Amino acid sequence: MNTIQAQTVQTLALLDPFDCLDSATLGRLVHGVRSVRASRTEMIMHRGTEPGGMYLVLEGEVKLFLISSAGAEKVVRLAGPGDTFCEENIFSDTRQTLAAQATRNSIVLHIQRNAVQAAMAAQPRFAMALMARLSERMQELVEGMEQCTQRSSTQRVAHYLVQHADSDDGEVHLPCDKQTIASQLNLTPETFSRVLNRLRRDGFIVPRGRRAITLTNRLQLERIAA
Repeated sequence: MNTIQAQTVQTLALLDPFDCLDSATLGRLVHGVRSVRASRTEMIMHRGTEPGGMYLVLEGEVKLFLISSAGAEKVVRLAGPGDTFCEENIFSDTRQTLAAQATRNSIVLHIQRNAVQAAMAAQPRFAMALMARLSERMQELVEGMEQCTQRSSTQRVAHYLVQHADSDDGEVHLPCDKQTIASQLNLTPETFSRVLNRLRRDGFIVPRGRRAITLTNRLQLERIAA
C-alpha cells in the first residue's frame, strides 16, 4: 500500500458508512478508489453515463440535477463533505438520470463497484449501512416530491427556512446561491425572491447580507410551512 492509499484508508475510516469496515477490508477497498479534483462548475458526471461505482465528497460541494427539454435546470440535491451519491449504481449498472457538477472547488472519491461489492460481502454491517443510505435518499425524494406538488410557494420557502435555521438564535445561513435554492424548491428565482420579500414585509424574517437571514417569528413560519 502506497502513501496515498494509506491516507485514503485513514480518511475513509472516519466517514460513514466506511467506518463500518475493518482495516483489512479498507485496505483492499482503496485499490478501487480514485481521487477526482473538480474546479467550480466542472462536470463530474453527465446524465446518461454509467459511473461504474459510487462517489464520496471529501471537500467542496456537488450539485445533482436534471435538465428539461427546454433547458431548465432542476436541482435534486446538493452533496457536501461526507455525502455520497450514485450508491444505487453498486446494485445496478443502469445509466444515471442525474448529472453531477461541482459548485465550488471540490475533491471527490470515485469508488469502483466491484470494490464496494467485495467490501459488502466481507462485512454485512457495511452493506446494511449502504442500504440505510439508499433508504434515506428515497425518503428525501418523497419529501421533495411532496414539497413541489402539495405545497404553495410560500409554504415551500417557509419550510426551507425553518429546516435550515439554527435551533438557538433562528439564524439561517444559505448554503448556496438563491437560484440554486429556488431550483431545489421547484420555483423560479423571481418567485423565490418575491416570497422572501413578502415574508420580510410581514415581519417574519430579517435579511442579513447576501446569505444570512434571521427568523423573527419562527412559530408563525412553522405554521405557514405545515
